[in-house]
Amino acid sequence: MQDMANADCIVIQGSNMAENHPVAYQWVTEAKMRGAKILHIDPRFTRTSAVADKHVPIRVGTDIVFLGALIKYVLDNDLYFEEYVKAFTNAATLVDEDFKDVDELDGVFSGYDPETGAYDMRSWAYDSPSTREDEVGGPDGGHEHGSEKRERSAGDEHGSGGPALDHAVVLRDDTLQHPRCVFQVVKRHFARYTPELVEEMCGVSREDFLEVARTITENSGRERTTCFAYAVGWTQHTLGAQFIRTASILQLLLGNIGRPGGGIMALRGHASIQGSTDIPTLFNLLPGYLPMPKAGTHDTFHHYIASIASPDQKGYWADARKYAVSLLKAYYGDAATPENDFGFDMLPRLTGNHNTYATAMGMIDGTVEGYFLLGQNPAVGSSHGRLQRHAMSNLKWLVVRDMNLIESATFWKSGPEIATGEMKTEEIGTEVFFLPAAAYAEKSGTFTQTQRLLQWREAAVAPPGEAASELQFFYELGKIIRRKLDGSTEPRDRAILDLTWDYRTDEKGEIDAEAVLAEINGRYLTGEKAGQLLPAYGEMKDDGSTDGGCWIYTGVFKDGVNQARRRKPDAEQSWVSPEWGWAWPANRRILYNRASADPDGKPWSERKAYVWWDEEKGEWTGHDIPDFPAKTRPDHRPEPGTGGAAGIAGDDPFIMQADGKGWLYAPKGMVDGPMPSHYEAQESPVSNPLYSQQRNPSRMVYPRADNLTAPSGEERGADVYPFVFTTYRLTEHHTAGGMSRWVPYLSELQPEFFCEVSPELATLRGLENGGWATIISARSAIEARVLVTERVRPMRIGEQTIHQIGLPYHWGQGGEGAVVTGDGANDLLGVTLDPNVAIQESKVASCDIRPGRRPTGEALMHLVEEYASLAGVTADTGNSLRATGAVPQGSETRDDGGDADDSSTDSSPIQGRD
Repeated sequence: MQDMANADCIVIQGSNMAENHPVAYQWVTEAKMRGAKILHIDPRFTRTSAVADKHVPIRVGTDIVFLGALIKYVLDNDLYFEEYVKAFTNAATLVDEDFKDVDELDGVFSGYDPETGAYDMRSWAYDSPSTREDEVGGPDGGHEHGSEKRERSAGDEHGSGGPALDHAVVLRDDTLQHPRCVFQVVKRHFARYTPELVEEMCGVSREDFLEVARTITENSGRERTTCFAYAVGWTQHTLGAQFIRTASILQLLLGNIGRPGGGIMALRGHASIQGSTDIPTLFNLLPGYLPMPKAGTHDTFHHYIASIASPDQKGYWADARKYAVSLLKAYYGDAATPENDFGFDMLPRLTGNHNTYATAMGMIDGTVEGYFLLGQNPAVGSSHGRLQRHAMSNLKWLVVRDMNLIESATFWKSGPEIATGEMKTEEIGTEVFFLPAAAYAEKSGTFTQTQRLLQWREAAVAPPGEAASELQFFYELGKIIRRKLDGSTEPRDRAILDLTWDYRTDEKGEIDAEAVLAEINGRYLTGEKAGQLLPAYGEMKDDGSTDGGCWIYTGVFKDGVNQARRRKPDAEQSWVSPEWGWAWPANRRILYNRASADPDGKPWSERKAYVWWDEEKGEWTGHDIPDFPAKTRPDHRPEPGTGGAAGIAGDDPFIMQADGKGWLYAPKGMVDGPMPSHYEAQESPVSNPLYSQQRNPSRMVYPRADNLTAPSGEERGADVYPFVFTTYRLTEHHTAGGMSRWVPYLSELQPEFFCEVSPELATLRGLENGGWATIISARSAIEARVLVTERVRPMRIGEQTIHQIGLPYHWGQGGEGAVVTGDGANDLLGVTLDPNVAIQESKVASCDIRPGRRPTGEALMHLVEEYASLAGVTADTGNSLRATGAVPQGSETRDDGGDADDSSTDSSPIQGRD
């Protein structure tokens, strides 16, 4: 995070960093004091805007148009970092001849199946030399259909490295002139993203766009670097993953990845969100971003390993078997042997998409009977709060662990649906168990923050009464379950009974968090080092002689010392601060930092020197730990077909990518396209002018009577919900309010739920500052105090004037003991998800707004139904994946798996390259 201070320009987009990440913002402030330009691109003028050099208001959900136009500006004006792009990205790699772009197929890429709304991605692959019969597909020569990848939200698997390929033998044109080289494919793709389109679609003037473009490009290159920072303003969209992809393409073109003051900083919303995906709370991951096995696909350990990594691909993902075996040994200890595939059969299998929203719908449908809520408050914090509360009312049991009686613990007696009569307390069969939880300051352990930095914290005070940490709770729960299963001969029970559960405890019987961190780090299990902690993940073996609960965390106990506990003051160490905490992997502070040196291993400039090749020592050195094989020379070229770390060439800085390059074009990994393309949100009053396809054709939809969608664009009834709302956070409250609305000091700072509207919208709808307004969507209606402000302003979009409404989402109704309550903004939202990672679209939706308080009781639901009826809304509205008028509806894909070599018909030079 502190590397942001080294940036010459910082673009904050999809984030209100100064208010929502005020501690991290100190590094932006420091960069500005050193002369950096700060640009804030956001629908609202916020405190971040106030301290930025430039604020550019943008229509919510149109970031790909804006970023895509920046890419076009860079390419059209030859402002890309040519030497970086040619050497370090896949710009020169040729794409399969069967690939077709969205411009050729009216809004979809080749391989689209309108029946499933997903892609067969074979035509997106790299081209291969004619000497190889196979195309560059998945590991084990296989191709997984996009519908299957979407079903398990496969994008989550790439948190520590890129998608796997079966090999990296590809065709290249190092002149970048071949029409099928990635550079030309990308250039054609973004050709229509002009400053005029930005003005028409984003509401950003040509002058403002060009000022941003000039500022970024003038602060990128050998001597200067630009950093992007984003938060949930980018992620919580049906195109969320592609928003970030667009920024990564831009940053690669400008040479801003792997260099000090560059990169793309994901600003996490909690203290350890990064940690909760590294050692996952996600349904589809194992620790270290190993995918969860899938029933019917990964029936054996061999099939599992073969599907996620190939020994013929470049980089460290080729060692996935070592990471998986060490994880299984950490799980099952002596019970994990080579003879039983290290206990692989005891792991659960995925049988579908079990994301949080699918789980809630499963409650309603009767397939999910029990639920644990651990520091979560879906009745307020999740999209479609009404659906969430209905879901929990259909459970057999619910366990809520929190510090206060939040709305998810009390919905059955005081939730909004009790007031409307939709639910009756005496008819709800859910048995709710409320267990008091320890606060963060009442327990020791690590936070892993947005920089991948593990920082140890000590408990400041003991938790009150019976409150306990999650660590202690699950340790005790595990002991109870194991006692109940003791003596069982059922094979299924071995998954619990064979778990290693012998953690060190203190004199009170409480589990030692350091003992768990040591298990995560891993140990040698045999030989003269048996019992010693592993110093690095490179020491992991696939024969069962090592264990480790999360391979990317291996080294956090290097030399037997808890490295996360280090707190050496900044003044006593180098400017990289390597002795404050510990960053995964291997305490590297900037990932892919080999890219900070040129192809010959020399710094691009002295001003931006970071790591470099020391010819005298014959190794990489620098200010940070080199993210590269230490002894691999810059001029090293491995034998063709060499896999793993040995296959990394001296100019392959992206060591977790299967071809060693940064991807301007993604032949695998993204289920909704190899390049980003603009679509409108699930609900939008604006039509997509690019093609007939209005919405992301691969988005995850849930057509249900309890999950209605408003019409969009030119669809009949769209004018019933003519405005757009977006949700956001306040400094004074925390997420769903469980840690702030019960605190008087914070509650008095922001006592009431409010909506931000422009003076123009206030005049249009008769809204008074400080008065009440009712906001209506296709799902619900809520009331809020009106804040008339110029911080939000109307956007001129084509021939339309689009009004945007801002809603903070921290309030809820029904929590017991809260100092302040209010309607929940998330009640307005529906459930439509990004197809890569199943995140909800909660930053943009359609609504109406009118003066006065909302109705109460049954009249509230009558109002919502009246609007839906007027708009002609049904469960099918907005849920057709392929636009009915689009031509063609789908695209043919070859079925022979072959790859034609058309080099004889192309005049551009082509070189085979491993």
